[in-house]
Amino acid sequence: MNSKASVPMSSVKFLLKAVEAKGHCIPTLLESLEIDPSYIDKNDTFPAYEYGMLYQKIMWLEQDESFAMLSGGKMPNGTFRMMCLCIIHAQSLAKALYRCSDFFDVCRSSTIKPVLIKKGRYALVTFAPVDLVDEDVAADIMANEPIEKIRTSMSIWHHFISWLIGRRLALKAAYFTANRPTDVDYYKTLFQSEVRFSQHANALVFPASYLDMPIVQTEDTLRGFLKTAPYQLLVMVENDNSLKSQVMALIGKDFSRELPSADEVSSTLNMSVSTLRRRLSDESTSYQQIKDECRKEAAITYMNAPRLSINDIASLMGFDEPSAFFRSFKKWTGMTPGEYRKSEQYVRFEKSLKDRKTR
Repeated sequence: MNSKASVPMSSVKFLLKAVEAKGHCIPTLLESLEIDPSYIDKNDTFPAYEYGMLYQKIMWLEQDESFAMLSGGKMPNGTFRMMCLCIIHAQSLAKALYRCSDFFDVCRSSTIKPVLIKKGRYALVTFAPVDLVDEDVAADIMANEPIEKIRTSMSIWHHFISWLIGRRLALKAAYFTANRPTDVDYYKTLFQSEVRFSQHANALVFPASYLDMPIVQTEDTLRGFLKTAPYQLLVMVENDNSLKSQVMALIGKDFSRELPSADEVSSTLNMSVSTLRRRLSDESTSYQQIKDECRKEAAITYMNAPRLSINDIASLMGFDEPSAFFRSFKKWTGMTPGEYRKSEQYVRFEKSLKDRKTR
């Protein structure tokens, strides 16, 4: 598993506190996932894939896919899949986001919905009450929500939008109504943008040009996406300010679609492609090396998840045929996927995972 894909332990503790308030036994929950409570007490970060599995387990226990997220009500299991099916055939991101709002109005399982607003050169995704809920009631709900819940909700919507269009949504800013927290640096790392607090609304602000982009995902790619959810919606970028880190953030974690070209990445970063190449060279890397590294790390992350078959992983990695994935994986690691899962490296990984959980 990619050790760099992690979430702060504060997010894990917030999630566990929320589920404990619902009457669940935390030791029993952690034991069911082979997680030792002492690991949570002794460390500052938690592997993102395991956090996804924990989140998935809690959603199932509570029968609520919006648990610990901004919704104002329960969203029964299967709701997210149906929402995706309703929007995935939209012709543009704008139409998909409008359909999201319509879906929340119709499903009646939530009091809060995402809303798209266009303001000249920029657009923002914020939150508002569904049509049948009084605005004052919704305002009270929003005012009393902890910032951790709003942060999680906004981050998940950011990653979901990025997945829909097949590239990272480069934000201008992330706005929060809450006062400035102590861990501001984590917010900046998470959203890779300016972050403002004590604002009039919670919102993701981005160039309006993104709204015309097509939805690149299909029902086939959705099936693979759902098997790993909410992992791809939770992973954070590397915690540094290097150009390599920024490029990796733009490449993202979704390899089921064509990756952005060097020209597209340089344009997003407001520099020429020659400047991009020169600055990456100064960091002893190149755009092609970064892409290969991202692919390799993603492939190993998925291979280290026993619940995913090799065919599932090939699909998640964007290969039409498993045989093509076999060849690429062997090129990256010197082993076929089958050989990897029988290798000492995989056995050591499983052992280290178990050791970490029982420390």
